[in-house]
Amino acid sequence: MTDNAWIIVAIVLYFGVMLSIGFYSWRRTKKYDDYVLGDRGLHPFVAGLSAGASDMSGWLLMGLPGALFATGMSELWIVIGLLIGTWANWKWIAPRLRSYSEVANNSITLPSFFENRLHDSSRLLRIIAAGIIIFFFTFYVSSGMVAGGRYFESTFHGDYLTGMLIVGSITVIYTFVGGFLAVSYTDVVQGLLMFAALIIVPVMAFFALDNVSELFTFATNNAYGPHPEGNPTYFNLVSGVSLAAIIGNLAWGLGYMGQPHIVTRFMALRNPSEAKQGRVTGVFWVTLCYIGAIATAIISTVYFAQKGETITDTTSYETIFLDLARLLFHPLIAGVILTAVLAAIMSTMSSQLLITASALVEDLYRVFAKKQAPGRVLLLWSRVMVVVVALVAIILAVNPSDSILSLVGFAWAGFGSAFGPVMIAALYWKRLTAPGAIAGMTTGAVVSFVWGNLEATSSMIYEIVPGFIAATAAMIIVSLLTRAPEEAPAEFDEALAITEYSNAHPDLSFSQAREAIHGTQEGSTAV
Repeated sequence: MTDNAWIIVAIVLYFGVMLSIGFYSWRRTKKYDDYVLGDRGLHPFVAGLSAGASDMSGWLLMGLPGALFATGMSELWIVIGLLIGTWANWKWIAPRLRSYSEVANNSITLPSFFENRLHDSSRLLRIIAAGIIIFFFTFYVSSGMVAGGRYFESTFHGDYLTGMLIVGSITVIYTFVGGFLAVSYTDVVQGLLMFAALIIVPVMAFFALDNVSELFTFATNNAYGPHPEGNPTYFNLVSGVSLAAIIGNLAWGLGYMGQPHIVTRFMALRNPSEAKQGRVTGVFWVTLCYIGAIATAIISTVYFAQKGETITDTTSYETIFLDLARLLFHPLIAGVILTAVLAAIMSTMSSQLLITASALVEDLYRVFAKKQAPGRVLLLWSRVMVVVVALVAIILAVNPSDSILSLVGFAWAGFGSAFGPVMIAALYWKRLTAPGAIAGMTTGAVVSFVWGNLEATSSMIYEIVPGFIAATAAMIIVSLLTRAPEEAPAEFDEALAITEYSNAHPDLSFSQAREAIHGTQEGSTAV
């Protein structure tokens, strides 16, 4: 068998597993709420891996190693920011959001949570939030399509468009069929694949080096990749890097609180106390994955030069992980390892497709529909919207003009700026009002979009920084200038009480913790 034939066998087997999980999940998806949020029955281990896998995308195995390879360790500020953001998101957002999303009229999407939390009868808050999700996620899904096409270019030296269509089609099928459960269960398999590959590939590349003593000096003194005379500041985190660049890269961590495809996992947990186990799983997984990506970049600066091997992508160098796997292993083993890249791409795309489809159906169709549609109709429309969003993303990805990291960064900043401040305030500030949330959300999205698309400003600092600051200021000012909410504080106190009680009694289900809280409150009132 040829090398490509062995790799194709591994990839076909992987696709078969993904489709099997999709159809297994289809058998467990009986109603609309199952399709959108898995009926809030997600195990914390699954939630931790699923949140991480859906977060990382092809950026982890392609975009990040490529950026570190081409630029140097100054790109590590992004990793530091994301690690802090991951921990903080699980620590401060996950448990409260799990409680409050159910207390607030059993909200199953982020826009519906904002509306129910703030009792916005105008429906404007929900509509704007849904519009932001649809806009930015379309670009986010497009980045996954781009990664899929480049994957096939590097692996098979094949056609970019063909590869993009194959990856996109398989992802759409299992998402279309199995919904949230399919997305979450496939994320577990994909997360484990990514984890294993990011450990195995750099370790094997290290032992294949001709002279390992050069590992931490080679890039600074020798020609490699985009540096014909070497990169003297390769291992320096601050040399040649402005304070604005460091702040901008660290600010990637701010984006976590506003990513719908991540925080949805928090809403799907069985109870708030399980956020702790989810945090341990998620932070451990992503830390080791980052270490693997960093090691891949450093070792590649030496490996390709010593061995005289070529890198497929000589523009963004986003194929170094793929190229290493192809060069180091038997084609069948390489094929299994290379499926980790597909796993990263597909896990993120599937989550984003589902969230976007849910926003279209739950937060737009149900708002504008003249009469309440039955669950089976909503389920059908959700599946149709998965296909529609995928088609739009494919069209945008046909002729990509940006790197994967640029596309991801654009969408990440948009969500972080629009939803991050509102999410934090919704869970920690009783005085937040619907007009304040609308002002903050709109300001964050607009500032982030405009800042990132103007050449004069985009080069100054990453757009999430001005977007987040502007959104926070607008949200606070407008909230203080508008009438304080009357109903929200009671629900706020109830959600907080359930969270604290659940943490103290982790063996209880959410409903049991809620009943216990109400029983305690009623007993206090009677006395």
